[in-house]
Amino acid sequence: MRRNVSAMVNIAKGHEGPAPTTSIDRTEREAADHRLPTARHTTAGPDTALSGTGSAATAARYLLAGIRLALGWIFLWAFLDKLFGLGHSTVAAKAWINDGSPTAGFLGKSATGPFTGFYHSIAGSAVADALFMAALLGIGVALLLGIGMRIAAGAGALLMVLMWTAVLPPSSNPFMDDHLIYAAVLVVLALLGAGNTLGLGRWWAATPLVRRNTWLT
Repeated sequence: MRRNVSAMVNIAKGHEGPAPTTSIDRTEREAADHRLPTARHTTAGPDTALSGTGSAATAARYLLAGIRLALGWIFLWAFLDKLFGLGHSTVAAKAWINDGSPTAGFLGKSATGPFTGFYHSIAGSAVADALFMAALLGIGVALLLGIGMRIAAGAGALLMVLMWTAVLPPSSNPFMDDHLIYAAVLVVLALLGAGNTLGLGRWWAATPLVRRNTWLT
Protein backbone atom coordinates (compact mmCIF):
# COMPACT_ATOMS: atom_id res chain seq x y z
CA MET A 1 0.00 0.00 0.00
CA ARG A 2 2.79 2.35 0.89
CA ARG A 3 4.50 1.57 -2.43
CA ASN A 4 1.31 2.37 -4.32
CA VAL A 5 1.02 5.76 -2.63
CA SER A 6 4.63 6.57 -3.48
CA ALA A 7 4.09 5.56 -7.09
CA MET A 8 1.03 7.76 -7.34
CA VAL A 9 2.95 10.71 -5.90
CA ASN A 10 5.78 10.18 -8.38
CA ILE A 11 3.34 9.99 -11.27
CA ALA A 12 1.72 13.20 -10.07
CA LYS A 13 5.08 14.89 -9.86
CA GLY A 14 6.03 13.74 -13.31
CA HIS A 15 2.85 15.15 -14.84
CA GLU A 16 2.64 18.37 -12.89
CA GLY A 17 3.07 21.52 -15.00
CA PRO A 18 5.26 24.53 -14.34
CA ALA A 19 4.71 26.28 -11.09
CA PRO A 20 2.38 29.24 -11.32
CA THR A 21 4.09 32.53 -11.82
CA THR A 22 3.70 34.87 -8.90
CA SER A 23 3.77 38.67 -8.99
CA ILE A 24 7.13 38.61 -7.19
CA ASP A 25 8.61 36.37 -9.91
CA ARG A 26 7.30 38.66 -12.65
CA THR A 27 8.74 41.70 -10.87
CA GLU A 28 12.15 40.09 -10.57
CA ARG A 29 12.16 39.07 -14.25
CA GLU A 30 11.10 42.52 -15.38
CA ALA A 31 13.80 44.12 -13.24
CA ALA A 32 16.39 41.77 -14.76
CA ASP A 33 15.12 42.54 -18.28
CA HIS A 34 15.45 46.29 -17.58
CA ARG A 35 18.87 45.91 -16.05
CA LEU A 36 20.42 44.14 -19.02
CA PRO A 37 20.05 46.94 -21.58
CA THR A 38 21.13 49.47 -18.96
CA ALA A 39 24.29 47.53 -18.23
CA ARG A 40 25.01 47.22 -21.95
CA HIS A 41 24.44 50.94 -22.40
CA THR A 42 26.76 52.00 -19.58
CA THR A 43 29.62 49.80 -20.73
CA ALA A 44 29.30 50.31 -24.46
CA GLY A 45 30.15 53.88 -25.09
CA PRO A 46 31.39 56.17 -22.32
CA ASP A 47 35.08 55.55 -23.04
CA THR A 48 35.23 58.31 -25.63
CA ALA A 49 33.20 60.72 -23.50
CA LEU A 50 35.31 60.04 -20.44
CA SER A 51 38.57 60.44 -22.32
CA GLY A 52 37.28 63.64 -23.88
CA THR A 53 36.22 64.99 -20.53
CA GLY A 54 39.53 64.00 -18.97
CA SER A 55 41.53 65.63 -21.73
CA ALA A 56 39.51 68.81 -21.52
CA ALA A 57 39.89 68.93 -17.74
CA THR A 58 43.64 68.38 -18.00
CA ALA A 59 43.98 71.08 -20.63
CA ALA A 60 41.93 73.47 -18.49
CA ARG A 61 44.10 72.80 -15.44
CA TYR A 62 47.30 73.52 -17.34
CA LEU A 63 45.78 76.60 -18.95
CA LEU A 64 44.81 77.98 -15.54
CA ALA A 65 48.27 77.18 -14.23
CA GLY A 66 49.80 79.06 -17.15
CA ILE A 67 47.59 82.09 -16.47
CA ARG A 68 48.55 81.92 -12.79
CA LEU A 69 52.26 81.86 -13.60
CA ALA A 70 51.89 84.71 -16.09
CA LEU A 71 50.07 86.92 -13.58
CA GLY A 72 52.56 86.00 -10.87
CA TRP A 73 55.41 87.13 -13.10
CA ILE A 74 53.62 90.40 -13.86
CA PHE A 75 53.36 91.22 -10.15
CA LEU A 76 56.87 90.07 -9.32
CA TRP A 77 58.41 91.90 -12.27
CA ALA A 78 56.66 95.13 -11.24
CA PHE A 79 58.19 94.73 -7.79
CA LEU A 80 61.69 94.07 -9.13
CA ASP A 81 61.54 96.91 -11.64
CA LYS A 82 60.43 99.43 -9.03
CA LEU A 83 62.90 98.11 -6.46
CA PHE A 84 66.01 98.17 -8.64
CA GLY A 85 65.01 100.53 -11.45
CA LEU A 86 65.55 98.05 -14.26
CA GLY A 87 64.69 100.62 -16.89
CA HIS A 88 61.36 99.35 -18.16
CA SER A 89 58.85 101.48 -16.27
CA THR A 90 61.29 102.72 -13.61
CA VAL A 91 64.71 104.19 -14.30
CA ALA A 92 67.57 103.41 -11.94
CA ALA A 93 67.60 106.93 -10.47
CA LYS A 94 64.00 106.48 -9.28
CA ALA A 95 64.43 102.96 -7.92
CA TRP A 96 63.19 102.30 -4.41
CA ILE A 97 66.68 101.33 -3.26
CA ASN A 98 67.87 104.73 -4.49
CA ASP A 99 65.29 106.56 -2.36
CA GLY A 100 62.78 106.74 -5.17
CA SER A 101 59.06 106.32 -4.52
CA PRO A 102 57.08 103.51 -6.21
CA THR A 103 53.79 105.39 -5.74
CA ALA A 104 54.73 109.03 -6.30
CA GLY A 105 54.57 108.92 -10.06
CA PHE A 106 51.35 107.01 -10.53
CA LEU A 107 49.33 108.32 -7.63
CA GLY A 108 50.80 111.81 -7.68
CA LYS A 109 50.60 112.48 -11.41
CA SER A 110 48.37 109.93 -13.13
CA ALA A 111 45.47 109.69 -10.69
CA THR A 112 42.20 111.08 -12.02
CA GLY A 113 38.54 111.03 -11.14
CA PRO A 114 36.60 111.40 -7.90
CA PHE A 115 39.39 110.00 -5.68
CA THR A 116 42.17 112.19 -7.01
CA GLY A 117 42.51 114.20 -3.81
CA PHE A 118 42.89 111.09 -1.67
CA TYR A 119 45.50 109.49 -3.91
CA HIS A 120 47.46 112.72 -4.19
CA SER A 121 47.54 112.95 -0.41
CA ILE A 122 49.14 109.51 0.04
CA ALA A 123 51.36 109.54 -3.04
CA GLY A 124 55.02 109.05 -2.12
CA SER A 125 54.40 108.38 1.57
CA ALA A 126 56.53 105.72 3.23
CA VAL A 127 53.45 103.74 4.30
CA ALA A 128 51.91 103.74 0.82
CA ASP A 129 55.25 102.74 -0.74
CA ALA A 130 55.80 99.90 1.72
CA LEU A 131 52.28 98.51 1.40
CA PHE A 132 52.35 98.72 -2.39
CA MET A 133 55.72 96.96 -2.70
CA ALA A 134 54.79 94.30 -0.13
CA ALA A 135 51.62 93.57 -2.07
CA LEU A 136 53.47 93.23 -5.37
CA LEU A 137 56.06 90.90 -3.86
CA GLY A 138 53.66 88.76 -1.84
CA ILE A 139 51.11 88.35 -4.63
CA GLY A 140 53.79 87.61 -7.21
CA VAL A 141 55.55 84.96 -5.13
CA ALA A 142 52.30 83.31 -4.02
CA LEU A 143 51.02 83.06 -7.59
CA LEU A 144 54.28 81.70 -8.96
CA LEU A 145 54.50 79.05 -6.24
CA GLY A 146 50.78 78.29 -6.20
CA ILE A 147 50.48 78.73 -2.44
CA GLY A 148 48.22 80.97 -0.39
CA MET A 149 45.99 81.42 -3.41
CA ARG A 150 43.03 82.76 -1.43
CA ILE A 151 45.11 85.49 0.18
CA ALA A 152 46.91 86.25 -3.07
CA ALA A 153 43.65 86.46 -5.00
CA GLY A 154 41.99 88.64 -2.37
CA ALA A 155 44.95 90.99 -2.04
CA GLY A 156 45.51 91.10 -5.78
CA ALA A 157 41.86 91.78 -6.54
CA LEU A 158 41.78 94.56 -3.93
CA LEU A 159 44.95 96.13 -5.34
CA MET A 160 43.54 96.01 -8.87
CA VAL A 161 40.26 97.60 -7.81
CA LEU A 162 42.13 100.37 -5.97
CA MET A 163 44.25 101.03 -9.05
CA TRP A 164 41.04 101.11 -11.10
CA THR A 165 39.56 103.76 -8.81
CA ALA A 166 42.71 105.84 -9.30
CA VAL A 167 42.10 106.26 -13.05
CA LEU A 168 38.35 106.84 -13.25
CA PRO A 169 36.96 107.03 -15.79
CA PRO A 170 39.19 104.71 -17.86
CA SER A 171 40.64 106.27 -20.98
CA SER A 172 39.24 103.70 -23.42
CA ASN A 173 35.93 102.69 -21.84
CA PRO A 174 33.17 104.28 -19.74
CA PHE A 175 33.94 102.06 -16.74
CA MET A 176 35.65 98.76 -17.68
CA ASP A 177 39.40 98.30 -17.96
CA ASP A 178 42.08 95.66 -17.51
CA HIS A 179 42.33 96.18 -13.74
CA LEU A 180 38.84 94.75 -13.21
CA ILE A 181 39.58 91.85 -15.58
CA TYR A 182 42.74 91.01 -13.63
CA ALA A 183 40.77 91.12 -10.38
CA ALA A 184 38.17 88.70 -11.70
CA VAL A 185 40.79 86.32 -13.12
CA LEU A 186 42.63 86.21 -9.78
CA VAL A 187 39.45 85.21 -7.96
CA VAL A 188 38.70 82.50 -10.55
CA LEU A 189 42.22 81.08 -10.17
CA ALA A 190 41.76 80.75 -6.42
CA LEU A 191 38.29 79.22 -6.69
CA LEU A 192 39.44 76.59 -9.20
CA GLY A 193 42.56 75.59 -7.29
CA ALA A 194 44.99 76.73 -9.96
CA GLY A 195 47.89 76.38 -7.54
CA ASN A 196 47.64 72.57 -7.58
CA THR A 197 48.94 72.25 -11.15
CA LEU A 198 52.55 73.28 -11.82
CA GLY A 199 52.59 74.63 -8.30
CA LEU A 200 52.93 73.69 -4.64
CA GLY A 201 49.26 74.05 -3.81
CA ARG A 202 48.68 70.44 -2.70
CA TRP A 203 51.81 70.38 -0.57
CA TRP A 204 50.90 73.75 0.95
CA ALA A 205 47.37 72.60 1.81
CA ALA A 206 48.75 69.49 3.54
CA THR A 207 51.06 71.38 5.89
CA PRO A 208 50.02 71.45 9.58
CA LEU A 209 49.87 75.25 9.56
CA VAL A 210 47.37 75.38 6.71
CA ARG A 211 45.35 72.48 8.09
CA ARG A 212 44.87 74.46 11.28
CA ASN A 213 44.20 77.70 9.36
CA THR A 214 42.33 76.83 6.17
CA TRP A 215 42.06 80.50 5.22
CA LEU A 216 45.76 80.32 4.32
CA THR A 217 45.01 78.07 1.34
